[in-house]
Amino acid sequence: MRALVVILMLLAGASAAHAQDLVSGLSQDQVEINSSYAGTSIVVFGAIEGDDPTPAAPKDVVVVIRGPETDMTVRRKARIAGLWINRDQMKLGGMPAYYYLASPRTRPLDKIASAQTLARYQLGLAYVTPQRIIGTHHPEKAEPFRIAAIAERARDGLYAQTQDVEFLSYSLFRVRIPIPATAPRGEYTVEAYLFRDGTVTSAQSTPLYVDQKGLERRLYRFAHAAPFVYGLSAVLMAMFFGWLSSLLIRQQR
Repeated sequence: MRALVVILMLLAGASAAHAQDLVSGLSQDQVEINSSYAGTSIVVFGAIEGDDPTPAAPKDVVVVIRGPETDMTVRRKARIAGLWINRDQMKLGGMPAYYYLASPRTRPLDKIASAQTLARYQLGLAYVTPQRIIGTHHPEKAEPFRIAAIAERARDGLYAQTQDVEFLSYSLFRVRIPIPATAPRGEYTVEAYLFRDGTVTSAQSTPLYVDQKGLERRLYRFAHAAPFVYGLSAVLMAMFFGWLSSLLIRQQR
């Protein structure tokens, strides 16, 4: 923690000539997953450098992490002849598999900027939208399916919106972001936005990688590259160990 404070002070010491800039970093830019991985967290920290052109204007930092893009199929059930069956479905393309937003502890997100600004940058669960609607000619009907997809991801701990950005001083900030064990593998984007009077004045984006390492990584790639061979190998291995265990039990008798 002492080293982190020193880094933040060095970042704050750099000056800009005319306007304020946002400088941010990650405690680690790669999360390695092994067989005992049960989730972790990263720290996003940074500083606002440069002269303050309007000291009286509110200053807010919003941090958001978006996971790899994925296609989500959402189905809606209906009761027909006394049975609940899937009646309608819609495929939402280009949705983030993981989404976590943190705004300052002092102000909620809707007080920082207008709905139009938040929607433009997709800041907040209410503004997470798919890049495309697949398999339908009526995209205007996708709103209930989008809301259901976000609610399901939130129940699984993969979508969240909090007020956890902490200012250590006038210009230094940090926030701890969880990476759950169910987080998908791939490349993430960590974005930090500096708001002044409801307008984005500076922003910075940093990549984050979540992937397996060692044997787990090789098995994961093998399972996705050759799923049939992987499944067959798993079945044969289970049969072999089952036969071996029964043989050892008979010998002990």
